[in-house]
Amino acid sequence: MILVADSGSSSSDWMLNVPDSTPLFFKTKGLNPFFVNEKEIEKVLKDVPEIIPYIDEIKEVYFFGAGCITPDRREIVSNALTVLFPEAFVSVESDLLGAAFATCGSTKGLVATLGTGSDISYYDGENLLPSIHGNGYVLGDEGSGAWFGKALITSFLYGTMPRDLAKLFEAKYHVTKDIVIKNVYQRDRPNSYLASFMPFMSENRAHPYVDKLLTDGFDEFVRTNIMTYPNFWEYKCNFVGSIAYVFDMHLQAVCNLHGVEVGKILRSPIEQIFHFIIQREASSVSF
Repeated sequence: MILVADSGSSSSDWMLNVPDSTPLFFKTKGLNPFFVNEKEIEKVLKDVPEIIPYIDEIKEVYFFGAGCITPDRREIVSNALTVLFPEAFVSVESDLLGAAFATCGSTKGLVATLGTGSDISYYDGENLLPSIHGNGYVLGDEGSGAWFGKALITSFLYGTMPRDLAKLFEAKYHVTKDIVIKNVYQRDRPNSYLASFMPFMSENRAHPYVDKLLTDGFDEFVRTNIMTYPNFWEYKCNFVGSIAYVFDMHLQAVCNLHGVEVGKILRSPIEQIFHFIIQREASSVSF
């Protein structure tokens, strides 16, 4: 049996191929190794009742996750998964590679994630090229949920948000400076906290302030990330993540303005990744 995971910073999607049945799907919280350790990952999965009956039957685990960009971070996740599935082959790679499998398959192209965080890389049809991007919510993450959330909460606290919008924001979240400071500087998953304000932008996307903020955020992502690739216009840029999916019209408009050809936009790539892995493994066995 093969278990496949696509994990962001806020949530993780899992699919397990069950013989003679439809694949088993379940969700957990995000397992970004920059914010959780081995023990926390183990605890999260041990609390998932869906997989308990199949633990001894799972022989392959493929995990694609945010934060899995260096050997030491991948090792954190790999060690935790090996404890839970001691008889299984465990592979841990970046969420960008999973996104490439889901959107490009074996075709060359640019692959970007726009969810809680953001990142981009060039995929040559088999592998991702090293990227200078993906510097996290403090130094990067342009156009991400964390980036937009930071812009929203900053303008609210500084009093620069339009008054009508600020009233709606205050009524919905009841935030104060102290609450924000605690969540951003003293508690776990500050990037997920910042991204938690994205429903407000979705609900008020027609407001001129939100409309401009979305355009500015995606413009910064395109300029800072996509347009740094030589001949970027020769390849389709594929997007994965809730921000790209929910605000696709704004994203498309900004990309068109800069001559970026948009490929696929997926909210969650788990099904596409799952089927790519299953087909790939079936093909390797047949040879």
